[in-house]
Amino acid sequence: MPELIRRQAALGRTMARFRRKPFRLGRNDCVQLARFHLKAMGHRKLPASGRYSTPAGARRALRSTGHETLEALLDSLLPRIAPAAMLPGDVALLAAEPGAPAADVGAIAISLGGKLMGWHPDKEELAVLDVSAIAAAWRA
Repeated sequence: MPELIRRQAALGRTMARFRRKPFRLGRNDCVQLARFHLKAMGHRKLPASGRYSTPAGARRALRSTGHETLEALLDSLLPRIAPAAMLPGDVALLAAEPGAPAADVGAIAISLGGKLMGWHPDKEELAVLDVSAIAAAWRA
């Protein structure tokens, strides 16, 4: 299967799983989104996401993987790329928004090709986000 078709199929599965789902730590959040999407892309050696329902619990779950930040976790799993080189289905780390529940660790989003898919503090459900807040990117 051609690479871009494979990526589009994985994005379709990810969008179908999370579309119209409200943000909920441990169920519908950026880590769960990335984990589901990476599995759809064919990645198999992924750390367990752990059980959590609070920001403090999410930080503990992250630390249980042996990493202090989402950036370090993603660096351990995927090759880093320049944000401008992102293809649909690649993974981005968004710059932390002051006052957001995970302001100290940032948030993960998935590239749609020119836009991103993820949760935003001002939106109830999964949203299409602008690429201007990308802090780092990885090839999925």
